[in-house]
Amino acid sequence: VQLQASGGGLVQPGDSLRLSCVSSGFALDYYAIAWFRQAPGKEREEVACLSSYDDSTYYKDSVEGRFTISRNNAKRTAYLQMNSLKPEDSAVYYCAAKVFGVCRPPGPYTDWGQGTQVTVSS
Repeated sequence: VQLQASGGGLVQPGDSLRLSCVSSGFALDYYAIAWFRQAPGKEREEVACLSSYDDSTYYKDSVEGRFTISRNNAKRTAYLQMNSLKPEDSAVYYCAAKVFGVCRPPGPYTDWGQGTQVTVSS
């Protein structure tokens, strides 16, 4: 499945952004979807995941309560709603998918979108 991420931008601390991840060719119903991010000089980290089976979710501790992952199967689109953004949320965000996947235990993702830059700065 080909994924296209978008929605990044430059915002101020406390603002919100919604990232989108559109699938071309395949519905996302049977895929676990995750959002990762990578800041300069840091390793890529998983920030949120949505399971394919029961829509169970995983969130990195530092984003729990501020970020929400969701999907619209009819639109073949997954989202990451990010509220109360902080400067430490600045990174390139990537969406990823794996068919018939679960969020935990973590496992490799087979399909990746290109990144979208999120910058949180005053």
